[in-house]
Amino acid sequence: MKLGNIYLIPNPLGDNNPFEVLPSNIKSIIEALNYFIVENEKTARHFIKKIAPEKKQSELHFMLIDKHTSDAETIDYLNLCKKGFDIGIMSEAGLPAIADPGAFVVKMAHQLEIRVIPIVGPSSIFLAMMSSGFNGQNFAFNGYLPIDDYERKNQIKLLEKKSGELLQSQIFIETPYRNNKLLDSLTQTLHPDTKLCIAADITLPTEFIKTKSIQQWKKEKPELHKRPAIFIIQK
Repeated sequence: MKLGNIYLIPNPLGDNNPFEVLPSNIKSIIEALNYFIVENEKTARHFIKKIAPEKKQSELHFMLIDKHTSDAETIDYLNLCKKGFDIGIMSEAGLPAIADPGAFVVKMAHQLEIRVIPIVGPSSIFLAMMSSGFNGQNFAFNGYLPIDDYERKNQIKLLEKKSGELLQSQIFIETPYRNNKLLDSLTQTLHPDTKLCIAADITLPTEFIKTKSIQQWKKEKPELHKRPAIFIIQK
């Protein structure tokens, strides 16, 4: 029996018109799928209804994945592909498997020789990087920084040092309600001449993307509370 495929389905970065940032073939792909691996069933149903309103919601089957999903559950999900069914993996926002629990599903799919098909879509990480004016030849994504103040400041210093030594742009994120606190830590810890790019609300009407020195950011800090943001530093 022919194996089913895994489709990596992108999601907009905010509640705007999905067809402003997604390819037109996303509609036909979703219309052909009945099985989805998602983080949240409610938001996944809402997204599918926007993309393919004619598709019957009763035909949809959702398998949830998050940090608590076991390896055994993931493998069980992929048994559908062994039976010939295609599955879509969907992130809450942006690209699945990029800073997203879907990465483990993709890893297991490769081990089981299931074909993985990525669909073009927005990634806040890469959109911020390409908008920063920093070194796009050499960059690293570091995920979330530590919550503890002391540990966070040490990590910031380490990333600044690494940026200077490797000529490498350092990308990281924070939970939106802690953005302002992170920005305070950055301006207090980094060298005044170090450059910082802040990219918030990417692809939304309130989009904000600016690159300045720490010395400049100290004079005028943007309000980032509860705004999805990407931070990039370059020494």
